[in-house]
Amino acid sequence: MSAEISFFHLFLEASILVQFVMLTLLTFSVVCWAMIFQRRKVLRTAGADLQAFEDKFWSGADLSKLYSETCAKPQVQGIESLFIAGFKEFARLRKSHIDNPQIIVDGTHRAMRVALSREVDSLEKHLPFMATVGSISPYIGLFGTVWGIMNSFIAIGAVKQATLQMVAPGIAEALIATAMGLFAAIPAVMAYNRFSHKVEKLENSYGNFMDEFSSILQRQSAAEQSTK
Repeated sequence: MSAEISFFHLFLEASILVQFVMLTLLTFSVVCWAMIFQRRKVLRTAGADLQAFEDKFWSGADLSKLYSETCAKPQVQGIESLFIAGFKEFARLRKSHIDNPQIIVDGTHRAMRVALSREVDSLEKHLPFMATVGSISPYIGLFGTVWGIMNSFIAIGAVKQATLQMVAPGIAEALIATAMGLFAAIPAVMAYNRFSHKVEKLENSYGNFMDEFSSILQRQSAAEQSTK
C-alpha cells in the first residue's frame, strides 16, 4: 500500500474530532500558502517601485513635474504615496502664506508620516495571520494527537490482549495530526520572519526618504523666504 493511500485510509479511520483537527490544519496551510505568494508579489513590487522612484527623484527632475506625473498614474502606492502626500501639503502650506520654513517642513513631515503609517499597514497585511498559524498549529496538531492516542488506549483497555497490529493504526492516526500541525506551522513562521524583515527594510527606506525630502523642502522654502 502506498504512503498516499495509507494516509487517506488513516484519515478516514480517525475519529471525528481528529478528522476536524486535520481539516482545520489543512485549511490553515492552504490559506497561508496563498497569502505567502500574494505577500511575496506585493513586497517585490514595493521594492522595485522604491528603486525606480528614487532613481527618478534623485536624477534632478523638477519636483512639480514629478508630482504631476506621479498623480497621473492610475494607482499610486508605496514611496510615491509619501511623495504625493508631502508635496501636496507643502504646496498647500505655501499657498497659506506661512513665512516660517520650519512650520512648513513640520507640516509636510506629519503628512508623510500619516501616509507612511498607511503604507506599512498595507505591507503588513496577512502577516499577523501567518504568525498566528505558526504559533497555534503545532498545539492544534498536538491536541489531535493526544485525543487520538487517548482513544487508542481506551480501545486497548477494552480488550484482554493488545497486539501491535491493534495499537499501531490508532497511534499512526494520532501522529498524523502532529505532522500536519508542523507542516502548517513551519512555512508560516519562515514566511512571517522573512516578510517582516522585508517590511522593516522598506519602512527604513521610506523613513530615510522622508527625512531627505523634508530637508530638500526646507532648503527650498528657506531660499524662497530669503529672496523676499
